[in-house]
Amino acid sequence: MFAVIFKATVSKLDDQYSAMAAELRKLAFEKYNCRDFIAVTEGAKEVAISYWDSEADILAWKQDALHRVAQQTGAERWYLNYQVEVLELKRSYSAG
Repeated sequence: MFAVIFKATVSKLDDQYSAMAAELRKLAFEKYNCRDFIAVTEGAKEVAISYWDSEADILAWKQDALHRVAQQTGAERWYLNYQVEVLELKRSYSAG
């Protein structure tokens, strides 16, 4: 399993952002085999973590036409900066 960590400094999140985020989340699950997607915004910081079965799914998601529009709009309007990390999950466990 793989995880994608998206970290950003928010410029301005508007109604278009909210609609785009909801549409992208649905697309990730329905078309690209995303297993889980968690996003949190606190102050000017946003962190999103998504989980995927394969790196190929992540790359296909990155190249999706709607996602590319969101990436460009994010860089131009919604975020001051961002960073993306792709990691291979070696171990996972929980309690309770």
